Amino acid sequence: MSETNRVQSLFDRWLDDPGIDAATKAELRAIADQPAEVEDRFYKDLEFGTGGLRGVIGAGTNRMNLYTVGRATQGLAQFLLANAAAADNAVAIAYDSRNQSPEFALEAALVLAGNGIAAYVFDSLRPTPELSFAVRHLGATAGIVVTASHNPPEYNGYKVYGKDGGQLVPHDAERVIAQIRDVAFASIRKLTREQAEAAGLLRWIGREADEAFLAAVTSVSRHAEVVRELGDRVSIVYTPLHGAGNLSVRAALARVGFTNVTVVPEQELPDANFSTVKSPNPEEKEAFALALKLAEQVNADVVIGTDPDCDRMGAVVKDDNGQYVVLNGNQSGALMVHYLLSSMKERGDLPANGVVVKTIVTSEMGAVIAEHYGAQVMNTLTGFKYIGEKMTQFAATGAHTFLFGYEESYGYLAGDYARDKDAVLASMLIAEAAAYYKAQGSGLYDVLQELYRQHGYFLEKLESRTLKGKDGLEQIGRIMDDWRAHPPTEVAGRQVAQVLDYAPGLDGLPPENVLKYVLDDHSWFCLRPSGTEPKIKVYFAVRGQSAEDASARADRLVQAVMSRVDG
Repeated sequence: MSETNRVQSLFDRWLDDPGIDAATKAELRAIADQPAEVEDRFYKDLEFGTGGLRGVIGAGTNRMNLYTVGRATQGLAQFLLANAAAADNAVAIAYDSRNQSPEFALEAALVLAGNGIAAYVFDSLRPTPELSFAVRHLGATAGIVVTASHNPPEYNGYKVYGKDGGQLVPHDAERVIAQIRDVAFASIRKLTREQAEAAGLLRWIGREADEAFLAAVTSVSRHAEVVRELGDRVSIVYTPLHGAGNLSVRAALARVGFTNVTVVPEQELPDANFSTVKSPNPEEKEAFALALKLAEQVNADVVIGTDPDCDRMGAVVKDDNGQYVVLNGNQSGALMVHYLLSSMKERGDLPANGVVVKTIVTSEMGAVIAEHYGAQVMNTLTGFKYIGEKMTQFAATGAHTFLFGYEESYGYLAGDYARDKDAVLASMLIAEAAAYYKAQGSGLYDVLQELYRQHGYFLEKLESRTLKGKDGLEQIGRIMDDWRAHPPTEVAGRQVAQVLDYAPGLDGLPPENVLKYVLDDHSWFCLRPSGTEPKIKVYFAVRGQSAEDASARADRLVQAVMSRVDG
């Protein structure tokens, strides 16, 4: 059967299936004379990738809808039942502010109930890290979060967590995927909400879990006494970007003593369409436009933004001229490494076996700072699930003590209460660091400049190319194949000293389609197809003698590499 005929056959089967609802069929009939749209919706199943599903909401096998969510959940249920009886399983479920997030969360719960597995569902939107915490807090065997993180509003997603509270790593994800492949829509088992509640298989999570989560977050505080003294004098502007962070971030800040917190009113309440921003992503300066306007009015010391599911945190601070500067993820991470480890060193509670964990595309600046304080540094593949996996290993063996984990894409964690990045905690820590250094007559920007002078001028850049659909996926593949088959020997006037191909597995890490090139001046760049978006990302890092030197090195490197990527 040709590809065109196969796609058309799938399309027709959805229209003929009595289990598909009328609204979905009407959506499909509306595109029946659009072959490119039909192909994009049905040329493949929505892939269960890095931790789960993510895609555009709509009808079709390559879309996020009740049926693809139900199918994934049936596969997850079968995976769980293969390892333990239904009565010994339970799944915690959370969701964010996106379109159809509550509906997808309930659908997952009802499918689990149809398989005899209890589902603990939060009674309203919650931060993703609270789900990570709740899995262990409730003694669940798995967790689900319905979110597409900071993607555009037409997207939603579905992430799966293991019993340790961490996102599934590849060997577990593959076992779930194998189960999902065997699931036909007709074989999905499901109860109604009334049946599930009556059987005690649908249970709602509320304030008790919130209180426990906030207690765990605030227990990581290092200088509560300073915050209590300066809490009203440190001005903070916060934006949840219409997402799940509003209540939790404000509660955490209040609990450690911050009383001068102003929330951006236009972005305070949930809004599935993120109507005030082009993208609800604290990695992008445009997302802070309203927050910066408010910061000027209230003379804020620090501006904080969290993404829709509140696992990523971005911060803005004042420079020497009183202008607001957006910190990138590497800079915020380096500041928090320095703040935490210097505090531990000062108080004598820095463990001898302490470890900072970062990803292979994260700046070496945090590593240099950690090693300065005597901590070991470990690298993982991109994705916080690998940091969470390390934490679980540390807890099991006791060989290492986890101090801090972070990635350049604005994800941070300290403490042992969760296994995923936590923007509630990161918001508290960056605010607390601002208070601590303000008490010493300094600001976060000043501290960052001192770290550069002490450890070198690290500079990182990120370029990405969005290539959507089947053609885009193939183009990304061709780019990776070209660089792998024809590795450069010289880039931007520097010799390539090392080629690191992670596809077959490297340095004890799982296989991943990533290429990293290290130059003879220790600069590096890395090509990596995104696991959650239709993008190829190219990461760059240099270390210069001055800010100007680092900038010039980075510009030369970016220009040389991207001219080939775009060629």
